[in-house]
Amino acid sequence: MGRDPGDAGGRRLLTRIARVVPDLATFAVDDGFAYAVPDGLDVGVGSMVRVPLGGRRVRGYVVAVSDGSPEGLKEVVAVSGDLPIFDRDLLEVLRWAAVHYVAPLATLLAKAAPPNLPRAPFDRNHQAPEGDAPARNRTRYWLGSGPWEAKVGDVVEGAAGRSALVVAPSLAEVRHLAEELGRRFPGRVRVASTGLGNAEMTRVWSEAAAAPGLVVVATRDAALWSIAGLGSAVVVGEGRRGLKDRATPTVDAAKVLWRRSTVERFSLVLCGLVPTTDALARAPQLSRVESGRLWGLVELVDRRKDPPGGGVIGTTVRRALHAVLRPGGRAFVLADRRSSAQRCVRCRILRLCPACGSHPGRSPACPRCGTGLGGCSECGGARFEPLGAGVGRIRHELGGFLGSDAVGEAGDGRPVVIGTERDLAALDTVDLAVVVDGDGPLRAPHYRAVEDGLRLMARTVAAAGRGRGRRAIIQTSDPGHPVFEALRRGDPVPVLEAEASSRAAAGLPPGGELLVIEAADAPPDADDVLRATLGERASLHGPADYRGRLRWLVRGTDLRAARVALRGVVHEWREHGARVRVDADPIDL
Repeated sequence: MGRDPGDAGGRRLLTRIARVVPDLATFAVDDGFAYAVPDGLDVGVGSMVRVPLGGRRVRGYVVAVSDGSPEGLKEVVAVSGDLPIFDRDLLEVLRWAAVHYVAPLATLLAKAAPPNLPRAPFDRNHQAPEGDAPARNRTRYWLGSGPWEAKVGDVVEGAAGRSALVVAPSLAEVRHLAEELGRRFPGRVRVASTGLGNAEMTRVWSEAAAAPGLVVVATRDAALWSIAGLGSAVVVGEGRRGLKDRATPTVDAAKVLWRRSTVERFSLVLCGLVPTTDALARAPQLSRVESGRLWGLVELVDRRKDPPGGGVIGTTVRRALHAVLRPGGRAFVLADRRSSAQRCVRCRILRLCPACGSHPGRSPACPRCGTGLGGCSECGGARFEPLGAGVGRIRHELGGFLGSDAVGEAGDGRPVVIGTERDLAALDTVDLAVVVDGDGPLRAPHYRAVEDGLRLMARTVAAAGRGRGRRAIIQTSDPGHPVFEALRRGDPVPVLEAEASSRAAAGLPPGGELLVIEAADAPPDADDVLRATLGERASLHGPADYRGRLRWLVRGTDLRAARVALRGVVHEWREHGARVRVDADPIDL
């Protein structure tokens, strides 16, 4: 360090010691390294610094500061940026997330940081509103179809001058909410989304971290941001796929904010049309935004009554589309192909395994239990067709009887729009909404199929709005399914409660926990190592081949101990060249 570590009496001099986690995506640096802090350098928990490591200088994050002897320690070279990336409370959440998502701590710390170095904002126009009401830890769920700007505005107003974070699953929703809230709270709203450049994102991050009283409207990445004086957070569209990262770590914004609210003591509001079973278990207060039905009228069409070879669009839907177009109305047709299940071409009964009741695809034997399948169990037919249809096929069929000029995709300006789930967020209200095949989403190959299928179809149905002449039509070969009854009644809660009870009995979330591990180029003894590592901590299923990778399912009531143990395995595999993805709380299986 260039100075005597002892004074004239031989006593040791103490200096500040910083524990720094280098910005390296590896479990090997999770504990961090100790560095001496030179006099005059302002270093605290959350500081981004430059430190020497292995013959080079790297960026790192300070996770602790204490007094100690500098003997044998290298020094912090410099502080990067003007603002800390996190405080002690947020660091606690980031540590939890690193364990929960089986990810290096540095990866989570980096997610909390802006793209560029943060600079202290200088904004003469911004003044924090008066008042400093204490934050409260309270979780609520608002059940409704939106629009949400008025209710979200009430949350911001109720925070009495503290900051608010509003997270939405799509860029279109973020922009709409920010525009509406900006009218109600002029000068306070800031937008943060993946559509912004790095410089603009860093500017918004810096303002949010330094200036209490702002309203940050953002996509999922901001769920881990440091926000000064955070008094409330709102998650719009809880349960939607856009709130969860697909790449590892598979961070879910709603789950992270729930954890933050318990640690940082702020109010959390979840909004959605169909809550997740996990949210029903977590949120002690469920409020309906509107009385009565949550969406408009729903008509079910039984495809079993259609003649063979009738195409993907039945007679009832054809007539309804003609009736909507005559007075100049608009329609939305949902295309969905996420299920591998099939139905009989002749009688349109869903294909079932006679032994285990699963919905197999094209294979001659059930992929779950190996039973030979043969022909249709109802009529003996030997020809089967996949559930659902793609945008191209539906467009071709609709164009055949409506005219190609009447049919298009989102943004085409045509009266009949064919789209997928991603098109719903920016869709204006239509007069008729059509679900071409309601059976496909409910037979998707994962445990959340019923919950996710209900959410997808409810959002599609809600796009038709309410009022005279507006309705939704769902085509199905299984009209007695409880989800369709929920859609007809306009109330998702009873079927979700039944689904949660059924899953809890099977040890599935929210009554249990799941992890998926995928590995390409895994070592030959990968399965043996996993089983030895997990032991009695969890049950392990697999491996199965998944797109050229090995895939395992880890299952248990409480997987914290398993997550901690898996960190070492994942580290070793990656060190030896394997590409490993860990999906915590998987949506798809």
